[in-house]
Amino acid sequence: MAASWDGSNDPGSQSDDSFHFERLHIEPIYDAFVCPLTKQVMRDPVTLENGQTFEREAIEKWFKECKESGRKLVCPLTLQELRSTELNPSMALRNTIEEWTTRNEAAQLDMARRSLNMGSPENETLQALKYVQHLCRRSRSNKHNIRNAGLIPMIVDMLKSSSRKIRCRALETLRIVVEEDDENKVGIGLLELLAEGDTVRTVVKFLSHELSKEREEAVSLLYELSKSETLCEKIGSINGAILILVGMTSSKSEDLSTVEKADKTLENLEKCENNVRQMAENGRLQPLLTQLLEGPPETKLSMAGFLGELALNNDVKVIVARTAGPSLINIMKSGNLQSREAALKALNQISSCDPSAKVLIEAGILSPLVNDLFAVGPNLLPTRLKEVSATILASVVNSGEDFDSIPVGPDHQTLVSEDIVHNLLHLISNTGPAIECKLLQVLVGLTSSPTTVLSVVSAIKSSGATISLVQFIEAPQKDLRVASLRLLQNLSPHMGQELADALRGSVGQLGSLVKVISENTGITEEQAAAVGLLADLPERDLGLTRQLLDEGAFLTVINRVIAIRQGEIRGARFVTPVLEGLVKIVARVTYVLADEPDAIALCRDHNLAALFIELLQANGLDNVQMVSATALENLSQESRNLTKLPELPPPGFCASIFSCFSKQPVITGLCRIHRGRCSLKETFCLYEGQAVLKLVALLDHTNASVVEAALAALSTIIDDGVDIEQGVLVLCEAEGVKPILDVLLEKRTETLRRRAVWAVERLLRTDDIAYEVSGDQNVSTALVDAFQHGDYRTRQIAERALKHVDKIPNFSGIFPNMG
Repeated sequence: MAASWDGSNDPGSQSDDSFHFERLHIEPIYDAFVCPLTKQVMRDPVTLENGQTFEREAIEKWFKECKESGRKLVCPLTLQELRSTELNPSMALRNTIEEWTTRNEAAQLDMARRSLNMGSPENETLQALKYVQHLCRRSRSNKHNIRNAGLIPMIVDMLKSSSRKIRCRALETLRIVVEEDDENKVGIGLLELLAEGDTVRTVVKFLSHELSKEREEAVSLLYELSKSETLCEKIGSINGAILILVGMTSSKSEDLSTVEKADKTLENLEKCENNVRQMAENGRLQPLLTQLLEGPPETKLSMAGFLGELALNNDVKVIVARTAGPSLINIMKSGNLQSREAALKALNQISSCDPSAKVLIEAGILSPLVNDLFAVGPNLLPTRLKEVSATILASVVNSGEDFDSIPVGPDHQTLVSEDIVHNLLHLISNTGPAIECKLLQVLVGLTSSPTTVLSVVSAIKSSGATISLVQFIEAPQKDLRVASLRLLQNLSPHMGQELADALRGSVGQLGSLVKVISENTGITEEQAAAVGLLADLPERDLGLTRQLLDEGAFLTVINRVIAIRQGEIRGARFVTPVLEGLVKIVARVTYVLADEPDAIALCRDHNLAALFIELLQANGLDNVQMVSATALENLSQESRNLTKLPELPPPGFCASIFSCFSKQPVITGLCRIHRGRCSLKETFCLYEGQAVLKLVALLDHTNASVVEAALAALSTIIDDGVDIEQGVLVLCEAEGVKPILDVLLEKRTETLRRRAVWAVERLLRTDDIAYEVSGDQNVSTALVDAFQHGDYRTRQIAERALKHVDKIPNFSGIFPNMG
């Protein structure tokens, strides 16, 4: 067979191949068949006036060159001058050549068919495939002959060859067979032939081959096949086909022509709706959006419904919201029930991230959503769709937008207008758990913003809905409980007493809160919300604290704090706010020490003073440190009441008569500050608990609230009722004087300045400190500034401090003596 293909091993370029195959004949060739100019067999022979015959195209080109160069018109073969350019078709010769060509091509096709099998040498197979390509390029009718000769299945079989060259050549040949001839493809049924069996599936597999040449040829073939609507569906039905094509369009490693062909193939595949869905699933969303915006009504409905089922990342949601949001909102407002459902589900999908929700707000989604929720009569939505509307509204409201300026009603109402909030509260009390949960989340969003929370609080108070909202704490549905707890937590800073009163009732909601907190399941969102709510309730509410004591809540909370600190409980998302809340709950027991003996007993039994001292070192947890310092302040203030003063023995008989025998006995082991028997556990003494150094360290904290709390706690050891001189000495030993003076100099907040002036005045009562400070102009200036600009009480204290350093005469008498 190699001899029949003229022994060529490397056919070379396409033009070389044509030249080679034009000379490849089975039957003898006659000289009369060959054009003297082209040296190739003629297809359209014509005769000149001198009887010479040429290929029409070749002789016309010769005439043109003669005319353009100004030469005489001569016969190119005889050089005889011609009088006319008239060309006479040689029909007999043309018919004879066509018959000869047909016989040769049939014989050559038979040769090719014998070479197209797995047992043929690689070179023969490559030559046979190249010859098929040559025939296809030569004329359309040859594609008939190729199909009728049964070569298509044989070429397809070559795709399974172990030779990479043969596989690539087979892909290329199939592409040439089907390309650029839409009418002919349908006429000869080539596409239908390729659609049978696993041919298309085999071609698709080449898309993921390692060799770029095979991928390139496979994409080019699929592009040609995708021009048929029938094969579009076939290609899309093959698992992974569209995924790989979409991946190729965004690949930076593929050849540019391959990327372009993959893109054009996908454009052709868009004719099939299922393909559009697959493209959307794999990140090519524009075809779906185009059909959603421009397609016929039934297509729009289908695309909207599918959009609601897609899992989209946040960036894509924003793009979809910008592109299709207004259209979906219009469908939601004016479509039939089926269309509204599809639009609502699509909007639900794309509204679930803050940036896309904000785009939808700008597109005007709020008014139709509110109308859907509150509508009655013929426009009433089924419950399942009301739930979707409520879900969208919850997502939109929690986007952080400013809702007190966005109108949603005819009278310039907003979402936080009293009537709207009343309607939301009414719906919450009269619908099922799913909608209740979403509407509670709407209120959570509205109460999370400082610009809208007060309007919602006012509406809740005027509607008397506090008790009903509190009751959701005991709902059987977890999502509903979490939503209600988050809402109540947001409300507690603004209506804490009302919530405390509602929780203190006999219904049991407080017990439910404690039960949630005590669940030993890590740290859940529900626990975080329950802790947050309880922590934000008024800390001085004695009735609430007593009930918590009675229910054993503090023991539960203390154990949770210890477990978190020891790493026994994990939950990265909520651990910090939960620990802060738990510490705040424990600290509330220190506010009622004077009125509640059980609170003192609890603090002693569980050594809470030691726990709070340990929490002072919770670096990075500012709120924990601040609350712990405040709790220590409360405990330390109670120390003076709990310190046991020493009992002196009665004087003896001689001592009662003779004063020389009345020497006081020396009692050791007394607290320097409280002048009695103290301990950290029993009397909460900061000095005995070695807390002073840790509190002094916090005076350098970057958070002013932590500094304020630490300074307040330290002030208890130099307050009235204790040995102030000894307290100052303790601060000196802890190197706390300079940090206190620095707080005064920094003037970070008015509260801090007021506390610092008070503490500095106490320090300056010690002569050595007063003498040293008198030379520090900065301290004097700070005290003068407080004296001139502070409130009445601060000015009084600043005056006394300035007297200590001789900056104001003692007889100034500007303020009456306050003792």
